[in-house]
Amino acid sequence: MLNLILKKIAGFLPAIFFFSGFIWDALTIGRSVATSDLLIFTGYLFAAGMLLYIMSRPSFILVDETTIPKRLHWFFTTGWPYLALQFLYGSLLSALFILYFKSANHALAFLTSILLGVLLIANEFLENAYRRFTLSWALFGLCAILLFNFLLPFLFGSVHPIWFYLSTILGASLVIYLYSKTPQNLGSILPVWLIAGVLMLAYAADMIPPVPLVTRDVAIAYDVKKEDGNYFIIQQRGPIWQFWRKTSNHLKVVPGQRLYCFSPIFAPAGLEVRLYHRWQLYSKKNGWQTQSRIGFDLNGGRNNGYRGYTYKQNISLGEWRVRIETENEKTIAVQSFTVSEETGTPRHIRYKY
Repeated sequence: MLNLILKKIAGFLPAIFFFSGFIWDALTIGRSVATSDLLIFTGYLFAAGMLLYIMSRPSFILVDETTIPKRLHWFFTTGWPYLALQFLYGSLLSALFILYFKSANHALAFLTSILLGVLLIANEFLENAYRRFTLSWALFGLCAILLFNFLLPFLFGSVHPIWFYLSTILGASLVIYLYSKTPQNLGSILPVWLIAGVLMLAYAADMIPPVPLVTRDVAIAYDVKKEDGNYFIIQQRGPIWQFWRKTSNHLKVVPGQRLYCFSPIFAPAGLEVRLYHRWQLYSKKNGWQTQSRIGFDLNGGRNNGYRGYTYKQNISLGEWRVRIETENEKTIAVQSFTVSEETGTPRHIRYKY
């Protein structure tokens, strides 16, 4: 009876490990990338690399079971090594998915996060597929590249594109080196270079957010004031029927009124970068037209994010958006809003940041 129960539970173990690991990562990974997070993820990557290296050697694949010490018999004659590799890839993919999802604040970046999420779910069904080494090397390469995309900007305190391209090449090179050290070179390494090339093209197309920067709660406001180290902003109060939100991005203004874009940005300590707010007005004839591009300097390390803001005077009526971007025009977030004329009593709400 007990053995039957244990067998039934064992069938659910992959799902249990998947959901518990994902929830744990979601709760423990903060708004910005911490040194401890990167150390843990590097440990995962190192363990996955060593396990893959051992599993791809002839001494593992062609082992004579009669010569294996009893204490190591389970490692060579069961599926546990492949399950362990699946667990390590799942841990890395879930952490990277959460980090990229938190960094993604515009449509193209969300697409990249969704693709990572698809891989994360697919990983739970690939235990037997890991015996085909081409897939194992490809997933290891993807994890290595994406992790290095965080590591280099974090270590050098810069989000310049050179660090993304260099970290992508470095991650792929690590996989190539490890693969070259396996005697029979099982599986193909070509997909790793294809992944590296696709990621570089995606970054050039602004589909990958400039990690490790993270932004949230971008607000378009009527006023921004700093009092005793805190910022207070005044926003448009949402309509009564929208009970699920207190503010609205449909702003009503009087002639000559000023509007502000307030954007808390989370960045690791030591990172210094100049960011820009690109104010754009939509025209049916010409599409989105830049009205102004205003810069401000960011210094990382603050727990609640670096609170930067810019403003636009004498704003025109119509559809607007503010693109928050790096000096090299890589998009961090996009905030859309509409501006119409105030014809009644203003309905404002005051928030503390």
